[in-house]
Amino acid sequence: MAVSISVVVLLLVLAVIFLRNGGLKVTHALVCALLGFFLAGTSMAPTIRNGVAATANVVSSLKP
Repeated sequence: MAVSISVVVLLLVLAVIFLRNGGLKVTHALVCALLGFFLAGTSMAPTIRNGVAATANVVSSLKP
C-alpha cells in the first residue's frame, strides 16, 4: 500500500510540474488519468502492480 501511494504522489507531482511548465496539456493529463482508471479495472492490474512493486524493491535495495 505504501508503495502505490508513493507512486501516485510522485506521478501527481510530475504531472503538476509538467502542467506548470507547459509540457503537458490538461487534456493529455485527463487522458492519462482515464487510462489509469481503466487499466486498474482490467485483468492486467495485478501484473502491473507486481511489476511496480518489484521495481520499487530493486530501487530501494540500491545503495548510493
